[in-house]
Amino acid sequence: MSFEGFILTRQWRDEPDGVVLELWLSTESGAVRVTVPRQESVGFIAAADMTKVNAILPMGQDIRAKELSLRSFSGEAVFGLYFRSQRAMLNAGQTLAEKGIHLLEGDVRPAERFLMERFIQGAVTVDADFPRQGHGQRHGEVEVATLRPGHYRPSLKRVSLDIETSFDGRHLLSIGLYGEGINQVMMVAPDNVLQHKSGNNRLHATSETVIHWYPSEPELLTAFLQWLREEDPDVLIGWNVVNFDFRFLQKKYDQHRIPFAIGRGDQRVIWRQASGQSQHYFLTIPGRVVLDGIDTLKAATYSFESFALEFVSRQLLERGKLIHDVDNRAQEILRLYRENPAALADYNIEDCRLVWDIFAATDLMHFALERSRLTGLPLDKTGGSVAAFENLYLPRLHRQGYVAPNVGMMRSDIQAPGGYVMDSVPGLYEHVLVLDFKSLYPSIIRTFCIDPLSLVHSLQQVAPDTMPAPEMQGKAAEPAETADTEWIPGFNGAVFSKTRHLLPDIIDQLWQARDQAKQQGDQPLSQAIKIIMNSFYGVLGTPLCRFFDPRLSSSITLRGHDILQQTRRLIEAEGHQVIYGDTDSVFVWLAGNYDAEAADRRGRELANYLTCWWQRALKTRFGITSYLELEYETHYRRFHMPKMRGSDAGSKKRYAGLVGTGQREKLVFKGLENVRTDWTHLAREVQYQVYWKVFHHQKVDDYLKETVTRLKAGELDDQLFYRKRLRRALHEYERNVPPHVQAARKADAWRQSCGMPQQYQNGGWIEYLITVNGPEPREHLESALDYEHYLERQLAPAVDGVLAETGTSLAEILDQQLPLF
Repeated sequence: MSFEGFILTRQWRDEPDGVVLELWLSTESGAVRVTVPRQESVGFIAAADMTKVNAILPMGQDIRAKELSLRSFSGEAVFGLYFRSQRAMLNAGQTLAEKGIHLLEGDVRPAERFLMERFIQGAVTVDADFPRQGHGQRHGEVEVATLRPGHYRPSLKRVSLDIETSFDGRHLLSIGLYGEGINQVMMVAPDNVLQHKSGNNRLHATSETVIHWYPSEPELLTAFLQWLREEDPDVLIGWNVVNFDFRFLQKKYDQHRIPFAIGRGDQRVIWRQASGQSQHYFLTIPGRVVLDGIDTLKAATYSFESFALEFVSRQLLERGKLIHDVDNRAQEILRLYRENPAALADYNIEDCRLVWDIFAATDLMHFALERSRLTGLPLDKTGGSVAAFENLYLPRLHRQGYVAPNVGMMRSDIQAPGGYVMDSVPGLYEHVLVLDFKSLYPSIIRTFCIDPLSLVHSLQQVAPDTMPAPEMQGKAAEPAETADTEWIPGFNGAVFSKTRHLLPDIIDQLWQARDQAKQQGDQPLSQAIKIIMNSFYGVLGTPLCRFFDPRLSSSITLRGHDILQQTRRLIEAEGHQVIYGDTDSVFVWLAGNYDAEAADRRGRELANYLTCWWQRALKTRFGITSYLELEYETHYRRFHMPKMRGSDAGSKKRYAGLVGTGQREKLVFKGLENVRTDWTHLAREVQYQVYWKVFHHQKVDDYLKETVTRLKAGELDDQLFYRKRLRRALHEYERNVPPHVQAARKADAWRQSCGMPQQYQNGGWIEYLITVNGPEPREHLESALDYEHYLERQLAPAVDGVLAETGTSLAEILDQQLPLF
């Protein structure tokens, strides 16, 4: 029989008769543990090295070699080395490396290789007897030999978890749990509440939330284990849930000598410490997925001024925590625990509910599922662009007759440039259009067949005297046409095959899937695909990827440079001026009298003309199909491109514009102070108001004078604080100590004098103000504010750029005396 499921977790272990893979699946009949026994770990060796390898490694029952019809990227035939254990392969790889011999792909983990070689990405079909239920077991058990790709879409049981602790980190107070049909807080009973009773006692915190009391931490921890067994959730969500909640729980279980066995099948959790980051950990819970709200939002490209739960929930849900006093939150939690534990339970469960509602509002669960289904990455994998690329690429590469190099094998002096940014033409404009190349870098890869296999195959197949001349970015002479050849010239000596490639086909499949997702209104899926496609350029350009080759990344970016420059020439030949361009966009000034409808029409005409021009040009020159597509993106009714400070040259990646009409009017800022979180709220608000008035031809003098008057009167003090992150421990800042570090040191000195724990010794976010005695923490101001600092360093820089276009400045507006000349 066969059944389908979705992979929740995957693991491997070495056993005497081989590597055993363990997969936990979500199925229609519940969670199922699938074990695949007697597997081998495999790496590849160049055939020319096999004599040395036979002298170094003892071939026999635990290691065997087999000649394969595969080749390395250097064109050499390879042997496969098969190991009975993963540990043996890792040891062999290290031994061979010491002798200068590469064990290719020896770092691929067994579970990942097993799944990717079968093109299993999330959903899986299992060919075996129907999952059997063992005596005393809650979950199905299957030992299987055959797994195939599947199409199962799971309905996962989720629970939002949050713990409350004493501010000194010594005591666990409660565990909040919230989900469909779940709304409870498990709490250690304070001295004055039911201390003599067991956990069966209940008290309603609110009409929905139930508190379960426990006499001690060990009894609460044991009850939590039992709750997990009975409720059996697939997914646990939270906020900083791995590196705070679960790290704290692990310490408590260790302290009380209770196994932290919260995995399915009573399996213990597995911790992995991030390299180079001693305070950051990754967690695997066999059979359960942990999704951290912060990491998952970042993976979905959400960006916030702060990722604190209070801030994000205010932004997305328009509500926040039940205790609003951030500075005294720890003390308030302890006070509630002692005096009003039901209120603490409300606070605890509201944090759970906030996370639950954030996941719902952003559809993060759907995003994570689709990302796993598209790439084969585990559901809880954050980042993972390189791993996603390898999952998609390696099995296809093997079927083309090649094995991949190892990370670090590529050595090159070539420096691949970034995206092309035009010199801007500063000024205040009316009617500026933005034309944008739709997914430019994926389109270039797809159009020009830029691909590791394509590059390797071409360089091995093309005779030097027939190789097309490499592209020369900025070359004056018209390059030779290659429409009738098999090869497409790249940059820095690269050449690509029109027919032998993989990555363009992968992008084509993803592109079609995204178009379908858009048609169906599936935004999370569309976003997941966009992120994956856009990551491919970065993957090929990082030395952390085994396919890193500057000839690949430079053939993408330099082709983008040429495309943007040629597009500019075409637009200006149409009678319009391009005042700026950045990577995949051009900003076109429509000099003349246009209304919104006429500007929109001209934008669509230009986009269509340019798209068709590229189709004809690339077919003629290279004999290839162009996937370059210009989109008309934005019409700025008013637009400002500022100058660089202290220069007449135009700035880059900094501008502001007015879009829309009537009730839909809005300002758009890019790179200016209004969207920079390291500037004060006052500077950002004043800049917004000044731009609004200038774009609407309104006077700004009275507004600015009134604002400065209120500033100096102390009426705007709550808008003057800076917020900045401490990226290192305080003691590591030794020379040229910046203001936010000075403020943090003052804050911790004050906290220590008050008997409170220090807050900033190991980094974090600090809010501070500039006073007449220097920077001071917002939580403890001792000096008067330095208003001249805010006037000169905040307000003037925020508005002088646009005021200069009207022939004035903040200083001139505030100066009551007439100029002498």
